[in-house]
Amino acid sequence: MADFTGTPFAGISAQGLARRRILATATTLLVLPVVPRLAMAGTILAVRTWPADEYTRVTLEMDSELKAEHFTLENPHRLVVDIDGLSMSSKLNDLVSKVRPNDPYIASVRVGQNRPDVIRMVLDLKQPIAPQVFTLKPIGEYKYRLVLDLYPQIAQDPLVAIANSFQDEDPLADVLESLAQNAPNTAPIPSVDGQTLPSTPPAAKKPATPPQPPAVVTPTPTPSNRPVLVALDAGHGGEDPGAIGPRGTREKDVVLSIAKRLKKLIDAQPNMRAYLTRDADYFVPLHVRVQKARRVKADLFISIHADAWIKPSARGSSVYALSQNGATSTTARLLAKKENDADLIGGVNLGSHNKQVAKVLLELSTSAQISDSMKVGGNVLSEIGKINRLHKKSVERAGFAVLKAPDIPSILIETAFISNPEEERLLRSSAHQDRIARAMLAGINGYFASSPALARRT
Repeated sequence: MADFTGTPFAGISAQGLARRRILATATTLLVLPVVPRLAMAGTILAVRTWPADEYTRVTLEMDSELKAEHFTLENPHRLVVDIDGLSMSSKLNDLVSKVRPNDPYIASVRVGQNRPDVIRMVLDLKQPIAPQVFTLKPIGEYKYRLVLDLYPQIAQDPLVAIANSFQDEDPLADVLESLAQNAPNTAPIPSVDGQTLPSTPPAAKKPATPPQPPAVVTPTPTPSNRPVLVALDAGHGGEDPGAIGPRGTREKDVVLSIAKRLKKLIDAQPNMRAYLTRDADYFVPLHVRVQKARRVKADLFISIHADAWIKPSARGSSVYALSQNGATSTTARLLAKKENDADLIGGVNLGSHNKQVAKVLLELSTSAQISDSMKVGGNVLSEIGKINRLHKKSVERAGFAVLKAPDIPSILIETAFISNPEEERLLRSSAHQDRIARAMLAGINGYFASSPALARRT
């Protein structure tokens, strides 16, 4: 021990002083890992916003898990979020500038230090919402995430949305309008805590009943002259970029572009229409993709992806159908696990979605669905093989969650390996994306020409 000049106190030998210094150092080492951690505030690593018609997501990525509380206010509508263990930073200020003018839900954001170690965010809203605020643990490239999902207070019905997108004279529009009026609970509309289902149209007003888990039933006959409806599912999206190529190409961007090209080709057919489960860069949980396809009474479900592998030499296209009894290969099993993990990466609030409906829905499948899926998969694989090398020359099967609609033939297409430099270059090419879309269309047409769709059978 010493005074402020550094001179040892009187009466203490040099040897005793050395022993005391050792003890003091040891005591300090025992304390250091605890005290600074208690005082250390969390750090914001990134702030992201994902506006979409269905819902807007705001994500704060942090180096530690923090506690947040939220509440809503009216007149005007606002969402208030208090985050413990956080101080103002440039990243939080970035959030204000990241709100886009066309965001359907957020008008503006205000951020400030509410009290020591508590940040308050106030989101000024354009409409009433059913907010979902939850945290996600680290996975993949992400650290801890605080997620704010802003859903509309009244759930959107995908059936109404697709019917409104068609012209009045389109024969499918009448069918969809009839379904919306007379079968409001045919397949539950995705909803979260705090949301209410849209009211039944006046022509078919019925007492409100809670959505029930879907049952496997014989499909209702539909008019033979109505167009075929194909649900196109662009994989990943929003927080989940999917696989990323050597040049930074993101799977979610490529497959959405291909899906939109294919939709345009399908809509140009005189007897066919397409529906996108996502039409922009936002995340859709796997079971919600299936629910959407069932709600619009799709005759076919096609999930579009781009494969990846640790070795850049892997290449080629593949087509997969559902399996109830294990995967047909180790590759198929690993791919199914990777695709099924999309919910973990994209971020699902398991407490908000109807877990019972999701669980029941994703356990349903039928042998007839799998049989038809193998047929359409074979047709599509044959056509893609004409414009690209095949990684697998036959349709493989595994337990893909997104293929489990019990009454819709469903396939998953891996268009190419985005991890292969040459195939990544092709996937970035508009001309090659068109070739892939045209090959898919040829396979779809071949299937409907040779065998009736499961969902259209009487």
